[in-house]
Amino acid sequence: MAKRILVTGGTGYIGSHTVVELQQAGYEVVIVDNLSNSTAGVLEGITRITGKRPVFDKLDCTDHGAMKALFKKYAFDGIIHFAASKAVGESVQKPLLYYRNNLVSLINLLELMPEHDVKYIVFSSSCTVYGEPDKNPIDENAPIKPASSPYGNTKQINEEIIQDFVHSGAPVKSIILRYFNPIGAHPSAEIGELPLGVPQNLVPYITQTGAGIRQQLSVFGNDYNTPDGSCIRDFINVVDLAKAHVVAIERMLENKSDEKVEIFNLGTGTGLSVLELIGIFEKVSGKPLNYKIVERREGDIEQIWAQPDKANNVLGWKAQETIEDTMASAWKWQQHLLEKEIRSNIR
Repeated sequence: MAKRILVTGGTGYIGSHTVVELQQAGYEVVIVDNLSNSTAGVLEGITRITGKRPVFDKLDCTDHGAMKALFKKYAFDGIIHFAASKAVGESVQKPLLYYRNNLVSLINLLELMPEHDVKYIVFSSSCTVYGEPDKNPIDENAPIKPASSPYGNTKQINEEIIQDFVHSGAPVKSIILRYFNPIGAHPSAEIGELPLGVPQNLVPYITQTGAGIRQQLSVFGNDYNTPDGSCIRDFINVVDLAKAHVVAIERMLENKSDEKVEIFNLGTGTGLSVLELIGIFEKVSGKPLNYKIVERREGDIEQIWAQPDKANNVLGWKAQETIEDTMASAWKWQQHLLEKEIRSNIR
């Protein structure tokens, strides 16, 4: 009988790509999402790719009663927890929203897991826990720095909550995955990053500017201590990232480690600047991008990229996709969205 995995935030960007990989690996998936930053239409894309529609419940993970009813309805073999508010800039403006959404949702899950004999949880964390690093690339032993945003702080606190809970003797194991910067889309162009309203992340803003939806892209600062003055990040293909979650849940289900909590960095190991990424987009799309340099943005880190050796060697996972193919997939997804819009207008 197929193992059943609960994926919170499963209609979101990384969540939907992970659902695809789980279903293609033979897992049954139950998605819960409150659709605050996604749409139920994502389920159609998942179904077209995999040939199977995942179970979907529109729920808010901060609603303890609703989550309790969900755990009574289904028996889960494991959980992958994505559901969270995730924009650095917005978190500075709305800190309480971020603390409520991101902390209460995890606490509810951890409370319910032992009651319903669910032993395994993969937690979606972030390289923001490292703050402004002393040196790059960063491995898992790098110091955790004071967070530069409420969003980053919620990731730090959630990691501490998991570790404290597990070390209290709770019958739970966890793998914490610290992502660097996920970009791109599924090669089918059936799913991709679909922010509601003005994008908070760089690549959808790039592709929307390339498509003429946005007039201009703002590059936040060109006076950083980097080769071209713009921030440097480790941009990782979202499908590569999704595959790591399948490997992580399998590792726990197959009891491959005695450790109660394991932490892995997920990145390519290569740093790329914002201006370099714009240049790659222009190359793969054939479109010049209208952008301007503006003031630095509060909460942004100057430069950070991963040392992914632990994930490579222990998990047996490695980022495979090139940055050119990744940006091409993001552009293909943007064009697919435009075509859908045109078709719907014709109808």
